[in-house]
Amino acid sequence: QVEVVESGGDSVQAGGSLTLSCAVSGLAFSSACMTWFRQVPGQEREGVAYIYLSRYGGWNTWYSGSVKGRFTISQDKSKNTVYLQMNDLKTEDSGMYYCAAGMRETYYSCRDEPLSSRDYWGQGTQVTVSS
Repeated sequence: QVEVVESGGDSVQAGGSLTLSCAVSGLAFSSACMTWFRQVPGQEREGVAYIYLSRYGGWNTWYSGSVKGRFTISQDKSKNTVYLQMNDLKTEDSGMYYCAAGMRETYYSCRDEPLSSRDYWGQGTQVTVSS
């Protein structure tokens, strides 16, 4: 059984930093696509970043334009955990942050479909950035 648990959300001032964690159990960190996305009530879900973990040990990352240069996605295979380091936070970064994990045969399948109905999602962690 696959379980995804997000943590690390908090309330911070604009310009501050947070690190979110996504602990995944029951899913190998190989040929896997891990995506962070956020949801604000009344708005569409927004993909923030993803990391593709190759079966050969390498990885590829992607960031949305709104967070590129400020957020960093990383992984610790020994802990089966994916992180989202968020720096220089802005009020528009507020929202519920979710992590989705799923298998993809190739990087291109992750790139073309970073979120899938077959993926496993967590319950989310709330980030609130105040001015």
